[in-house]
Amino acid sequence: MTTLIPILGDQLSAGLASLAAADPATSIVLMMEVAEEATYVRHHQKKIAFLFSAMRHFADELAAAGWTVDYVRLDDPANSGSFEGEVARAVHRHGATRILTVEAGEWRVIAAQQAWGAATGVPCDILADDRFLSSRAEFAAWAKDRKRMVMEDFYRRMRQRTGLLMDGDAPAGGRWNFDAENRKPPAKGLVSPPLPRFAPDDITCDVLALVAARFGNHFGDLESFGYAVTRADALVALDDFIARRLSSFGDYQDAMVEGQDDLFHSLLSPLLNCGLLLPLEVCRAAEAAYVAGKVPLNAAEGFIRQILGWREYVRGLHWIAGPEYTARNHLGAMRDLPDFYWTGETDMNCLRQCVGATQRNAHAHHIQRLMVLGNFAMLVGVDPAQVHEWYLLVYDDAYGWVEAPNVIGMSQFADGGMMATKPYAAGGAYINRMSNYCRRCRYDVKQRTGPDACPFNSLYWDFLARHRPLLGRNHRLLRMYDGWDRFDTDEQQRIRTQAEAFIASLNIEPPAA
Repeated sequence: MTTLIPILGDQLSAGLASLAAADPATSIVLMMEVAEEATYVRHHQKKIAFLFSAMRHFADELAAAGWTVDYVRLDDPANSGSFEGEVARAVHRHGATRILTVEAGEWRVIAAQQAWGAATGVPCDILADDRFLSSRAEFAAWAKDRKRMVMEDFYRRMRQRTGLLMDGDAPAGGRWNFDAENRKPPAKGLVSPPLPRFAPDDITCDVLALVAARFGNHFGDLESFGYAVTRADALVALDDFIARRLSSFGDYQDAMVEGQDDLFHSLLSPLLNCGLLLPLEVCRAAEAAYVAGKVPLNAAEGFIRQILGWREYVRGLHWIAGPEYTARNHLGAMRDLPDFYWTGETDMNCLRQCVGATQRNAHAHHIQRLMVLGNFAMLVGVDPAQVHEWYLLVYDDAYGWVEAPNVIGMSQFADGGMMATKPYAAGGAYINRMSNYCRRCRYDVKQRTGPDACPFNSLYWDFLARHRPLLGRNHRLLRMYDGWDRFDTDEQQRIRTQAEAFIASLNIEPPAA
């Protein structure tokens, strides 16, 4: 009686439910590098290399712990290229009588898992992923019958349940949320400590060569690859963030500085999302630093809110929204994604900086993603499905469960308010306040119209005017519409003409039906 335990690339946790429920003496762990997963979108080269290297290291750690591991490499001539094919081959190869797996993090892969039993003729048990702090059932019960699923309400519930940053029944410091103290613009000369880098070992070097050969035409490059790819290195990365950058993270988490791609951000999300770190241990580390007086409360709370609140919230929303969520398009946006999202070749310095950071690092922090890259796509009316695919492709922490709500709901308002209470639209003034990008831009952020005007300004007002039938009664936008109404008719027309001309210059109109 042999149990086959398939482990996916985002399930690299020694305490995974399937491992905890099985006996190493009668089990075979199956790990698979499959072309289908590397190419269903053309993932950033660094993302593929990171996951393949982390998988290979994890397989070695499992073998050292007494598990029998069957590891199928991408360049194995017999590799079928798909999960279904590799599970079927492994069942036959090992004479497995049972498949035991942990549910995948997105609808697409769960559908594949649900077919494994019928395809192989052996029972397939799919266990819940208990590495999250809120189960799918718990989130669904919380969300049931709510008119709006406000993240802040969910976050407070999670604080109470976990006891994180709590003084008895009250929040530490007497407040649940220090977001108002997490929005400082960058001070002149602001510089963050360098991120820890981990020199590629022989395993990683082999992976880098493989990725360069097979996926060298994908987005990004493999230059300066220095990811943590083991549990031990992930813990070093966590400790480094807590010791060197968390104290300033709270103040400057929304700031953007040219030449400082990541500023004080942790870059722990790819390690969390693949399973090398667990959310509670990361939150506890931040809490311990606050309790020890090493970091201020606004830093610890702001960081914990991103994991305990936002990360858990978007995962729960993903499951209750359903597999059709990514097809939502509340604003009827149909244009194509501009070419400069791939090349970075644009006169708009903010976009050039954020695309460049994404190309170099397979990463950009949340304000770069939301208020520059996502904001621009929404303002010009890009098809949200294209935006979602781009985000899923370019970022090393991107999986369906996290990217769909963040893009379809938060960034593009394509779900019509299921997630966000308003579109996150902004003109150039916001970017100028929260960054130094505008200083070296060919456009003038203070102008609305004219040849040198920042495109964000006319695009912002045109977006509001264009969508007034849908958005005009949103209480969070009433002041913005009052601002639009204060422009005289001629100025309104100049703004809209400017926006229309700029959009036309992008050549992103969809083909005629």
